[in-house]
Amino acid sequence: MILRKGLIAALTAAVTLSGCSQLPRGAVVEREITREAAKPDADFAFYQVTRALLPVVETWPETPVERSDGWPRAMPGSVGQIIQPGDTLNVTIWDSDTNSLLTAPGQQVAPLGAMSVSPAGRVFIPYVGEVRVAGMSPERAREAIQRELESISPNAQVQVTFDAGRQNTVDLVAGVTTPGSYPLPNRNYSVLSLISQGGGIPTTLRNPRVKLQRGGKVYAVAADTLFEHPEADAVLVGGDKVIVEEDERFFLALGASGREEIVYFPQDELTALEAIALMGGVVETRADPGGILVLREYPRAALVPGARGPRSTDVVFSVDLTTPDGLFSAKNFEIEAGDVVIATESPVTSLRTAFALFGAAFGLVTTVANNT
Repeated sequence: MILRKGLIAALTAAVTLSGCSQLPRGAVVEREITREAAKPDADFAFYQVTRALLPVVETWPETPVERSDGWPRAMPGSVGQIIQPGDTLNVTIWDSDTNSLLTAPGQQVAPLGAMSVSPAGRVFIPYVGEVRVAGMSPERAREAIQRELESISPNAQVQVTFDAGRQNTVDLVAGVTTPGSYPLPNRNYSVLSLISQGGGIPTTLRNPRVKLQRGGKVYAVAADTLFEHPEADAVLVGGDKVIVEEDERFFLALGASGREEIVYFPQDELTALEAIALMGGVVETRADPGGILVLREYPRAALVPGARGPRSTDVVFSVDLTTPDGLFSAKNFEIEAGDVVIATESPVTSLRTAFALFGAAFGLVTTVANNT
């Protein structure tokens, strides 16, 4: 009788203590968060992820961890090469006139050698002076030089080749088999063409991203986006720098999930449902599928009075995987870099822990009682 009363008291105590945060466990219980969020002085905002919330969140500022000015549009240019200041022109003049001013006696060819195109876009031709060639194709430059020579040598013929200078080359910095500086073969030379010439992207790179440095701007895009959308394959301009690197964006997986670790983005966009799968799912014996939390920090600039945005820089989103609305919402709710995804502990887990603790204690009491 005494043991029966003690057992009843123990069960009552176990149920009471199951709601106590002091019991051993591996994650927060969702109701603890909602209870704090309901307080007037709560220093974070709490939102239930629903299909109605999704278009609202899409209007909020993003929380990028990488500098990016988007991605430039593909602007096709000339199919030929264009001479720029800093290029080197190799000019050779052929003249069959006996008394030519350009060739030595007994010779019919006058190699003028390599001449650098000046910052003003000109080269110096003997007996003619400076001739503008920048912005021209090698063929047009040849014609321009030959026209200037007609006044002193009507039969002269000009041959022009050129070597690309800084404004006609691009740098493939890293992430390919053969990095280096490459001349622009024409004005339609694209990012993927450059990467291909550099040996392509190694298959060992995780979700490779392509960065393009142009002037004071940095553009970034997933390599898969360039592969799948040819219209996004931007045309390069002289001086561009292209870098291929692994995607460094990640989210942190915590709580009653299959994995508790940093999880890198395997693709350009990641939804909450995909993130849960990458976490190894939720542990059936521990997790509360109705309380998957996503913790996110927004920049202070997002809190603009009168503008759309979260109520606080610190935001907790709650995803309920036990309802159709919650499942479809999780399928479309995008995880951002730096988010923390927590599979909360089920309240039943705390009750089981309490029962286990008191079961062990009363097992000891019973053993002692039987031995007395």
